Amino acid sequence: MSDHERSSSTGRLLAGVAWAVLLLGLWLWGRGVTDVRHGTSAPTTGDVAAVGRPPGVELPPAHRPLGQALPQRLDIPDLGVQAPVVARGLDERGALDPPPFEQAGLVGWYADGVRPGTAGTALLVGHVDTETRPAVFYRVSALRPGAKIRVIRDDATVAEFTVDGVQVLTRDRFDAHQAYGPRRAGRAELRLVTCGGSFDRASRSYTANVVVSAYLTGTGL
Repeated sequence: MSDHERSSSTGRLLAGVAWAVLLLGLWLWGRGVTDVRHGTSAPTTGDVAAVGRPPGVELPPAHRPLGQALPQRLDIPDLGVQAPVVARGLDERGALDPPPFEQAGLVGWYADGVRPGTAGTALLVGHVDTETRPAVFYRVSALRPGAKIRVIRDDATVAEFTVDGVQVLTRDRFDAHQAYGPRRAGRAELRLVTCGGSFDRASRSYTANVVVSAYLTGTGL
């Protein structure tokens, strides 16, 4: 094997390892960080089956990926959500570090990953609730294929995504690649991730994760 081939192979291996670590971290994030504290009553948000395309819903073609720009705000018109987006990294466990509970109206973007609107899968996370009230992603499990999601970017463009799937993945059957991997190569895709299912008081965590999948279908100014 030539030096170039060895270098390419090593690069792919490292990229695969980094992606696997991130996926594990996202799973850990869902297990622990989004727990409801102090024993308050928790919703059963997302305690539904995965949603396919409803009959008669025609999804638009994918738009070509956009150039690099940072996300600033997330709009979900069907839910009345308009939320600032903040860059987040990984915590000491290697889990994606969401916005703090006292800022539960914010959406966290994994800043070491893909920027929304560019080729690949961009990851946005948010709390489903706090110890006292619903949080930014409280109703994302109600989204259906065909719904619009808009990401306002710092170059004054708007990346417009169309939802093509909503999955509720139980912890005992969690498949990280199914949840966060690309649906179709070459597209600009988006994932919204939060907790779902029922609140397990024994483990003080939710029983599932809600994953909304969307892909770029247009732009705006």
